Amino acid sequence: MFNLEEAEKILPQLEGWLRTAIESKKKIAEIEDEYKDLLRSVSLAGGRVIDLPYWINRKRETGEWSLQLRSAAEQIQDSGCLLKDLDSGLIDFPSEVDGREIYLCWKLGEPAITFWHNTDEGFAGRKPIDDKFLDGFKRHRPM
Repeated sequence: MFNLEEAEKILPQLEGWLRTAIESKKKIAEIEDEYKDLLRSVSLAGGRVIDLPYWINRKRETGEWSLQLRSAAEQIQDSGCLLKDLDSGLIDFPSEVDGREIYLCWKLGEPAITFWHNTDEGFAGRKPIDDKFLDGFKRHRPM
């Protein structure tokens, strides 16, 4: 469980891990698209000479990017956060307010954690962290 101060303190690390994961996913997708284009051109042309060393290298690169992606996602998970959507950089922080479990909610690009939602709600259920929320938060979790 995080309090707001703890959650905001790890935002710089989370941002780095998220950016690594997002970039890795993008690189994997680029290589996969390039491979699909190759298959399509081979099919349309009825065959083609393939640069095998090049594709062996691209396969190795895919493995390296996959390892980086997995490592970054594991670091996020090991920090106690929940990676909800890699494409948008959406992270939830398990927390508690007024004696019930909630999620503090942050999205890559937001300067601070300014939203929360119940555990049975997603991004669409985000509510602003206001004074009423902070009062309930302070009663049950010292900041």
